[in-house]
Amino acid sequence: MYSTLLASLDNGIFTITINRPDKLNALNKDVFTDLDTVMDEVYRNNDIKTVIITGAGNKAFVAGADITEFGGLSKEDAIALATRGQKVFFKIENCRKPVVAAVNGFALGGGCELAMACHFRLCSENAKFGQPEVNLGLIPGYGGTQRLTQLIGKSKSMELQMTAQIIDAKEALQAGLVNYVTTQETLLVKTKDILHTIMSKAPIAIGKIIECVNVAVLSDSSFTNGTSGYAREIQCFGDCFATEDMKEGTTAFLEKRKAHFTGK
Repeated sequence: MYSTLLASLDNGIFTITINRPDKLNALNKDVFTDLDTVMDEVYRNNDIKTVIITGAGNKAFVAGADITEFGGLSKEDAIALATRGQKVFFKIENCRKPVVAAVNGFALGGGCELAMACHFRLCSENAKFGQPEVNLGLIPGYGGTQRLTQLIGKSKSMELQMTAQIIDAKEALQAGLVNYVTTQETLLVKTKDILHTIMSKAPIAIGKIIECVNVAVLSDSSFTNGTSGYAREIQCFGDCFATEDMKEGTTAFLEKRKAHFTGK
């Protein structure tokens, strides 16, 4: 179904694997087309509860953009390329189902941007992260200047982007870029363990958490009058009260039993 991806669904966990190992899973136009299409499937398919994005092989998550496609691009072409990439990554970031990156090697340039578009990240011990676009006379174009700053702060983000420094898994963990570091063999196991925990919770509430946390970090929200993010939280809090899951959750708590959520 996809020319550059592998996709499999197992007990509600949908694993998307960027499958260009001979190119270190570099992002090209076909990968973006497939990512756009596969995320439509994630939004549409009710059997998909959570998502893992990872890379094929044991060297790279995504080593960057496919630079061979940059030759001959005009300014207008480059703007269209970045616009399309950001649109696909926003689709990942704004998905109401949890999307987690399992970073199994190099996550550089567009690969780091893809990982950062996910809701959070785990990585193996051999992972490397960076935005080295300045080495090409470029800057990140798929949201990297924004998301890296949101995740690790302005000062460190400035340094990494201006020096093109590549950081290892340990430093990525210390900086807050990833949540966990594992061995390569246990990366998907740990990721699935976390997602199984998340899937035991109320799906609508999970989606509302994603929505509200995204509002908190969106650079263009600016918390108008200090209230926009808080106002969204109030609305989403109220929305939860209209769900069957809220009734089930509170009843189960009072009855001292495990809740069984249906996403209604």
